[in-house]
Order: sequence, then C-alpha cells, then structure tokens
Amino acid sequence: MTALKPGDKFPSDVSFTYIPYCGDDIKACGKPINLNASKDWADKKVVLFAVPGAFTPTCSESHLPGYIKHLQDLKSKGVDIVAVAGYNDAFVMNAWSKANGIKNDEILFLSDDEAKFSKSIGWNMGPRLARYAIVIEKGKVVYCGKDEPGQLEVSSAEAVLAKL
Repeated sequence: MTALKPGDKFPSDVSFTYIPYCGDDIKACGKPINLNASKDWADKKVVLFAVPGAFTPTCSESHLPGYIKHLQDLKSKGVDIVAVAGYNDAFVMNAWSKANGIKNDEILFLSDDEAKFSKSIGWNMGPRLARYAIVIEKGKVVYCGKDEPGQLEVSSAEAVLAKL
C-alpha cells in the first residue's frame, strides 16, 4: 500500500469497470465493461480524479462541475482522457454522467470496484475512495494529490490545470 508520487510508473494492473456512452436516457442502461487502464492509457496523457461517491454534495456541486467547466482547457493542455473514479458501481456512475449531461465519453465515469485501486495506493477512506487527482503521461505519474477529508483543493480541476 504505497501512495503514488510524481516520477512513479503508473501501476501495471489497474482496471476499472464502466459503461460506455449509450444515449441520454437516464433510465437506459448499457452493459458494464472492463477498462484496463494500465494498458489503455499507456501512451496517453490522462487526468484521473476520484470522488468518495456519486451524487454526494461536494462531488456533485463542486468537484465534477469544475472538470466539466474546464474540460476544454484540459484538452488544450494535451490531455487525451479525463476520467472520474468513484466507489459506486458502474450503473450509478453511468447515471451520474447522464445526470450531468456528459455525452460520448467526454469524461469517463469509472467504478473502482471495492476501491481496489485506491486501496492499493492507500488513498481510500474506509471502504470509499478518498478525493484525489492523478495526471499520468505515457505511463508515468506527473502529478498526484490527495485532499484531506472534507476538502477540495489539490484534486480540483483548477489545481490540476495549474500543474499541466
């Protein structure tokens, strides 16, 4: 259980589940698939941010909206993928994406099943994920920050943008 730091290689066994974009109807469900993040992100610049839970106050009122607002700014800095990981299952994460008007996988809404990845780096709060952000570039961690409980600082879109 070792926290990541800039310069570290992104772990080789990271996977999440998610439901690819399947339309705007919040009542329509797609089928969850496995995303091998270590492999699929190996040659990309990725911003991964994590939330303790979908549809929770800070996550829904501040954290996610910051990334939605700054999505094009992140893309202009060369970011290929923006992804949010949550403790919730892929169905809840998919509904949260639809509730926020995200289309075409502009932001990937990932389930960190049983907080497996977050626990592996020690960035969990009990069974849930801590609030954090990691920037991965071609398999290497170039920025990472974990917020203290109840805070939204180092994992905000603005903080990440300042580090790109």
